[in-house]
This record gives sequence, C-alpha cells and structure tokens, in this order.
Amino acid sequence: MRAFDLYVAKDSRDAVMLLAKHSAVSKVKVIAGGTDLLADLKFSAHSPNVVVDISRADELKSITVTNDGLRIGALVTHSQIMRSPVIQKMFPALVDAAHTIGAVQTRNLGTLGGNLVTAVPSMDSGPTLMALEAIVSIQGPEGRREVPLTEFFLGPRKTILKPDEILAEIIIPKQNLGKPTHFLKFGLRKGQALALVNVGASFWVDEDTNTFVAPRIGLGAVAPKVIRAPQAEAYLEGKEITPEAMAEAGRIAATDAKPISDFRASAGYRKNLVAVLTKRALEGAYALAQAKR
Repeated sequence: MRAFDLYVAKDSRDAVMLLAKHSAVSKVKVIAGGTDLLADLKFSAHSPNVVVDISRADELKSITVTNDGLRIGALVTHSQIMRSPVIQKMFPALVDAAHTIGAVQTRNLGTLGGNLVTAVPSMDSGPTLMALEAIVSIQGPEGRREVPLTEFFLGPRKTILKPDEILAEIIIPKQNLGKPTHFLKFGLRKGQALALVNVGASFWVDEDTNTFVAPRIGLGAVAPKVIRAPQAEAYLEGKEITPEAMAEAGRIAATDAKPISDFRASAGYRKNLVAVLTKRALEGAYALAQAKR
C-alpha cells in the first residue's frame, strides 16, 4: 500500500469542500465503510494521493419516508437496511439483496452508497433499486442534483460523479412505495458469492383485470453496468398475469441482457439464468402482491 494523505470530513458539506480543494491537484478517493476501497488500496497500482473519510457525516445515515418517497442515506449500512422496520415492511426485496452482500462484517461496515459508487456490474443492491426506479441525490459544491439511477452508471467502476461530488441519498419515489418487488441472485456458492446473474422485478396488479401495471425489471452481472430490461417490461405492460406471460418475459429479458463469457460462466449460461430468474422474480413479486391483499 502506498502512502496517502487522509482527511476526515466533519459532515457532507465539509467532504465536498475537501474534495473540491484536493481533486484539482491530486488523485482523490472517498472512503466510508472501506470494504471495497481498502482492498483497492492494497493491490491497485493506481492508488490515490488523498483519501477523504466521510464516515462522520451523520446526516447521510438516515432512513426516512418523506413527501418525495423513501430516502436512504448513502452511509446507511447493509445491516441497517436489513434491520429497518420501514424497509422490511415496504421493500423486503431490499432486505433480501442486502443479506446476500458479503459476510456479516462486510454488511456491518459496507454502505449502500459505497456499493453503488463502486459500480461493479454484479452488485446486489442495483437490480432491485433499478426495478423501483430509484433516484440518486448527488452533492457537490453548488448544492444537490437528482439523477435517475439508470443514468448514474457509465460502465464497470464508472459513474457520473465528478471529482468534487459525493453520493448523498438514494430515493425511491413516492409512487413506488410498497410496490411488490422480488430479488433473486445466483452464484457459484451459497455465501459470499459474486452473482453470475441477479434480478429485481416489480409491478403493481390491476385487481379488476389481473394485469401487470408498471412492470420493471433490473438485471445485474449481464452487461457492463446494471441495466433494465425494457423489451420485457413493454411486453408485460397491461398483459394478464399468467405463468406463461412471466416465462415469456424471462425469455425476452434474456435478449435485453448482453453478458460475457468468463472463467465463471458462459454468456449462454448467463442468458438462461436471466430467463429463469426473471420468471421467478416476477412470481415472487406476484406472491407478495397477493399476500398484501
């Protein structure tokens, strides 16, 4: 590990000021839980000259329901998500996704914001948030701006964050509060596994016609970034909810995916997983909708 200067921010505003000051002349990284960055610092040849610690920004650690929707601070840990009564009630899929992230120690330290900012295509938090049309609030020197999560990721380990910006909050819009959602992940082992494929699916049910309303499908580990499955979503919109429709949506979602072959699985195998997991995620969301009746 190469030497670097460490600055501890008092709050989010101070963090942005430190980033603005040092990013102009140095390579700067932000640290919160550190579960990803510390590994990079040990093994990466591109270590930063400056690290800004934002872990003391308490205003980024809350989970609240507001007029805008559910707001989750970027420094909320995966364990906090799992324990939150609000999230357990509204979005058990987010709890399921958090539960699959690393070991207990990782979940206790790792933050939702850090998982998103790392921008690994196989991240477990991304597909469910995509399916819920999440918005990210980004804080910079001129204040905050909000961007759909679909526009936040640019590619592997690349986001739209500028050097002097931090991810402040993740917002699930008010119209999606309580929306039936299900998350599934397939890895090569049961614990601490990178996803070969992970899927989040959500939709409302028109109880008069038993049809899909606003279906949304998020896919991870099947493209250079977490993506939506627009063709599958369009196919389901307004269609009667049947096992056949869900299976067909899975097959269509597989065409939306653009996986690669690597030492863990072939592209064809991953496409098959997308079809199967999408169908099962839709079934899980429907079961949750029926239980809420």
